[in-house]
Amino acid sequence: MNAMGPAPEPEILVKKVRGKKHGGHHGGAWKVAYADFVTAMMAFFLLMWLLGATDEEKRKGIADYFAPTIMPMERSGGSNGVMGGRSLEEPEGNAPHPQLSGVRPAVPFQTTTKGERPTDMERMREVAQRIRRQVQADPGLKDLGDQLRMTVTDEGLRIELIDKADYSMFRSGTAEMDPRAKALLAVVADAVRDMPNRLAVRGHTDSLPFSGANGMNNWTLSTYRAEATRAVLARSGLGEERFSRLEGLADTEPLFPENPADPRNRRMSVTVLKE
Repeated sequence: MNAMGPAPEPEILVKKVRGKKHGGHHGGAWKVAYADFVTAMMAFFLLMWLLGATDEEKRKGIADYFAPTIMPMERSGGSNGVMGGRSLEEPEGNAPHPQLSGVRPAVPFQTTTKGERPTDMERMREVAQRIRRQVQADPGLKDLGDQLRMTVTDEGLRIELIDKADYSMFRSGTAEMDPRAKALLAVVADAVRDMPNRLAVRGHTDSLPFSGANGMNNWTLSTYRAEATRAVLARSGLGEERFSRLEGLADTEPLFPENPADPRNRRMSVTVLKE
């Protein structure tokens, strides 16, 4: 205490510090993008490992597993169907067209329920597999494999034997069938013998004018060739009751409409009709 009186008490100041707020919410879109990136990288390294750990044969087997056997067509016209393990079309003769993909090897045939009767489509899928296997296993027929075309149409499974510029199923201008074509038809007959389905046989020609003895033309030629095809199938074990109809269509349904004179428009068609 001094002469002036008591000393004043010191002033106490309280300073409140408030924390700064962070910026607004940034969202989680980057997490989705990052997850997609990580997934893509995992898939890439898995693919690299798979390519390094397998040989060509195993890689082909993996590819074949995911390839369909036959593809249904929305309409039964000529050039939209596909078939075959290899491309059907060859850049040869007077057929300068791009190669078309064929029906590729099939996934294993299975029914949905054990003991269930297979459907028409399943039976036809099995027939297509059987024919392809038998042709590939026969040294005398293997090189005709790319002249065999199978598609599913509204009618059923269509099996076509197609000419090329360097090989015809029949002797020119006649219904005399080549021995290898007969052997190919015997394979078809063996594959469909146990099916209850009836068959339709069609003959097709190209658009080149033809005039033979006794007024024969493309109409009569295609009809005679259809009958020759039916006769070979019958001699291979198919009873007469198995045939539903026989048609000669001349050049009215070309396989390659943009080139009616293409030799590949000449073909025989055997359709396993749906029940």
